This record gives sequence, structure tokens and C-alpha cells, in this order.
Amino acid sequence: MTDSVPADQASGAGLPGPTDPAAWLTLPDVAERLDLPISKVHQMIRDRELIAVRRDGVRRIPADLVANKTVLKHLPGVLNLLTDAGYDDEESLAWLYAPDGTLPGGTAATALGGDQAREVKRRAQALGF
Repeated sequence: MTDSVPADQASGAGLPGPTDPAAWLTLPDVAERLDLPISKVHQMIRDRELIAVRRDGVRRIPADLVANKTVLKHLPGVLNLLTDAGYDDEESLAWLYAPDGTLPGGTAATALGGDQAREVKRRAQALGF
């Protein structure tokens, strides 16, 4: 017996892993949400303003990092700190979505959208030492 795939997972993103976000956006979806050309989204990824990883052969961005027609304010700083600490995109994604009961929402990615964004930045900075 097989279970049906939920509608939000039918896009081919696959089921979220233990450190994956619940929802993904493709790069064209992000461009539409931010009202930008796709080339600007590619530039934002190169400049570490956004993080994109391959899932099922397609580059995807966690949906909750692109909220209210903008990128979370502290995300670029955290991504740069993680890069400076030697993290690649997959490791950065795992760090952002690793369960952490000491942060509101239970992950660094969720806390970036709230009052604890500076705490997330402090923790990312500490990884470099």
C-alpha cells in the first residue's frame, strides 16, 4: 500500500529531511515573489544573500527565507558568517534547520524572522572560532 503524496510535496521537492525546510521555492518562484528578474536572483545567490541547494536536480530556496516579498533581513549576514566558518551551502542549510530547542521556533531559520535574529548571528559567528 502506498501513501498519496501531499499536494505541497507533489512538485518534486521530495519529503523534507530531518534538517530540510518544510517548503521550497524554485528560482523562478523566488524571482516572481520578490518581483525581480531571474538574473538578480542568481546574483543574490552568488553574493550570499540567498541560499540555494539542489533537490531532485533543481536549485531550490527554502520558502520561509523569502517572506513578505523580501529576504529575511539577517540572512545574508548569517550566510556570510557560515561561509567564513567553512560551511558549504548544504552544511549551511543543515545548520539553519537543525532542531534547537533554545531558539524560538526550534530552528535558526525560524528565529531569523523574529526577535532572536541577533542571537542566531552570534551563534554563527562563534562557529568560526
